[in-house]
Amino acid sequence: MLGKATRESRAEPLDDETLTRVDAWWRAANYLSVGQIYLLDNPLLREPLKAEHIKPRLLGHWGTSPGQNFLYAHLNRAIIERELDMIYIAGPGHGGPSLVSASWLEGTYSEIYSGVGDDEDGMRALFRQFSYPGGIPSHVAPETPGSIHEGGELGYALSHAYGAAFDNPGLTVAAVIGDGEAETGPLATSWHSNKFLHPVTDGTVLPILHLNGYKIANPTVLARIPRSELEALMIGYGHTPYWFEGGFDGEDPMAVHQRFAALLDEVLDHIDTIRRDAHESGDPGRPAWPVIVFKTPKGWTGPREIDGQPIEDTFRSHQVPMADVRGNERYTGLLESWMRSYRPEELFNDDDGRLRAEVARLNPHGGRRMSANPHANGGTLTRDLVVPDFRSHAVDVPTPGASVAEPTRVLGGWLAAIMRANPTNFRIFGPDETASNRLNATVDVAGKTWLAETLPDDDALSPTGRVMEMLSEHQCQGWLEGYLLTGRHGVFNCYEAFVHIIDAMFNQHAKWLKVTRDIPWRVPIPSLNYLLSSHVWRQDHNGFTHQDPGFIDHVVNKKADVIRVYLPPDANTLLSTYDHCLRSRDYVNVVVSGKQPGPQWLTMDEAIAHCSRGIGIWEWASTDGGDGEPDVVLACAGDVPTVETLAAVDLLRQHLPELRVRVVNVVDLMRLQDEHEHPHGLPNAEFDALFTPDKPVVFAYHGYPWLIHRLTYRRTNHRNIHVRGYKEEGTTTTPFDMVMLNELDRFHLVMDVIDRVPGLRARNAGLRQRMSDERLRARQYTREHGKDAPEISEWVWPAARELGVAVPAADDTAADFSAPPPPPPVK
Repeated sequence: MLGKATRESRAEPLDDETLTRVDAWWRAANYLSVGQIYLLDNPLLREPLKAEHIKPRLLGHWGTSPGQNFLYAHLNRAIIERELDMIYIAGPGHGGPSLVSASWLEGTYSEIYSGVGDDEDGMRALFRQFSYPGGIPSHVAPETPGSIHEGGELGYALSHAYGAAFDNPGLTVAAVIGDGEAETGPLATSWHSNKFLHPVTDGTVLPILHLNGYKIANPTVLARIPRSELEALMIGYGHTPYWFEGGFDGEDPMAVHQRFAALLDEVLDHIDTIRRDAHESGDPGRPAWPVIVFKTPKGWTGPREIDGQPIEDTFRSHQVPMADVRGNERYTGLLESWMRSYRPEELFNDDDGRLRAEVARLNPHGGRRMSANPHANGGTLTRDLVVPDFRSHAVDVPTPGASVAEPTRVLGGWLAAIMRANPTNFRIFGPDETASNRLNATVDVAGKTWLAETLPDDDALSPTGRVMEMLSEHQCQGWLEGYLLTGRHGVFNCYEAFVHIIDAMFNQHAKWLKVTRDIPWRVPIPSLNYLLSSHVWRQDHNGFTHQDPGFIDHVVNKKADVIRVYLPPDANTLLSTYDHCLRSRDYVNVVVSGKQPGPQWLTMDEAIAHCSRGIGIWEWASTDGGDGEPDVVLACAGDVPTVETLAAVDLLRQHLPELRVRVVNVVDLMRLQDEHEHPHGLPNAEFDALFTPDKPVVFAYHGYPWLIHRLTYRRTNHRNIHVRGYKEEGTTTTPFDMVMLNELDRFHLVMDVIDRVPGLRARNAGLRQRMSDERLRARQYTREHGKDAPEISEWVWPAARELGVAVPAADDTAADFSAPPPPPPVK
């Protein structure tokens, strides 16, 4: 079926009664959309419009609304006749009036918001609240029933639609794509999602390209290319395009309805055929799924002309076609004529203003209403994951540093077990980096989703795969968001530096979660879980472009109720952390973990206790006598900073054995913040107990150092906290040279202790100089040998050294494609 030619149907399947009902529902939705933008009062025009009936500030977007209202009406007809389970995704940026109108007409809005009834008073409240102080936004927002897609940012409608359809075989997702939105990179890429949709085990996505010609001030690209080019583009993406054009040159609306109803039925029949053939043959193939190119005038049914300037079918209808209406009698008269053109007396009862029964018959019932479909309130459908005990994947740690493991590879074994236990409820998403990030076991268990061509040398591609990989962070994020918002679970794994590509998408999802916490009818959904590996300190071979830990800084700007950031230092803490993340709801969990072989510090029981605290003293590494008062606190957050901190402690033990050192490790970064700023924040008394009220603190941190200052600025001892971290210095070099470039290395940490503990500098100038010399010697070794000196790369903690433990050097260049090493000892 791939490459099937475009079609246009001419059949007229609707009887007069259904045709009239569809048109009436469309007019009602248009009337409500205009009313929301313009009116404060007199919602049914029972008296001539006056200035006091009109909003003083006119905000909103009209241009896309009539086309979306038209589509919604026809989809409702199809839902009723075919008993479809369907949700609607409104891609055009600010189509809020349309979707709010639809949910009010369907009765859902009044069921949810008791203050906005289904009568004339309710209509007045509906109009007043729109884009009004204390009301609702002008775009499709979390407050809008039936929505899983934030309309404030463009580009993600189609990827959200596919995410919703994965593992939802009974669901149809109507994804309306604005032609302005279609110009964005993420949307242009998301057309390829059809190569990942299984016609038997997944649902259906029906893309509808709303080709109405204009953005805010310019024409849209796809509206100004020849039809043959646009058809070829859609066919090239692997779709069967169906073209519809209507509403131009004063065409009779009834004729437009008839033509579109026939085309929609043909499209839905085509979808049924695809799914039936796949069921019967057992071969999903790669269907050329239909796409509708829906071309109608911008601002359809609105004013044709105002003050001699054309409005309908121009960019001038994009937002508010007629501004400054209040107090302008001529404009007020034009507005009244516009609204009366929808003949509201035929749509709403004379006595109470409710939608007339014959019009309301176009509304599906219960959960079949797109505004009430449970898939659009995914928490109502969420099933808890079946989570195998992560303890069975524990790395045996006889003594700190005595075991070596690749943390993300260990995690991958456990995630594979989760995938096996949840074959239709859990997926892993990543931009071609799942193997590179050492999660190979998940691929071995479930394969990678792929319905395009396969060749003999391809690795683990499968039409029913559970690992979703496409070299677009946008698509991975969008797919996962759609999957979560409809009640399923997942993980997004990514290189740390390149997760920045989805900064704006993360923003929108975090804002969505923040808002939904205050919407009682929105049921909590599974958390958005990131796993960031190939991180800044182990991208030495790829160079400066791959070295950026700033996503954490971006994340912590968001509302504290939503955000969690974890930096587990080894495999056991990573397992414990991720078990917590996958069980959580309504959070964004950012977990940063290394994939390289490294020393393991805590037994599983210790790791669980440490992760439960989120922060704690490592007494086995400290020399302050347990309950004694330290001379200095060495703190660390992140796996490489932890290694460098412990190596610095080793040096201090050798050269300054009388110095009382306390080691504090941080897993949950938000524990550093004040308890009044974040739910995980430590009370001041507990923070002071760890970091002391007045002793020097040398903090080795995974990311940009100023974030630690930002989180701790209210603390008693903030003036004594000195942070080492990434200082935007990087290149292609060795792992240890990377930490030296940013002054996070063990020698610099020792120098910091000497500089900050009172009395040490004068007595230990020679030791400080030797530390500086060691840095120079280590750098020179890299320049001569192309690798780190053995005493650096093979360093182990003293207790492990006594057991003869050796740490293999990191090798990021070869291990991605080599056979996995033998599994670590299991406790």
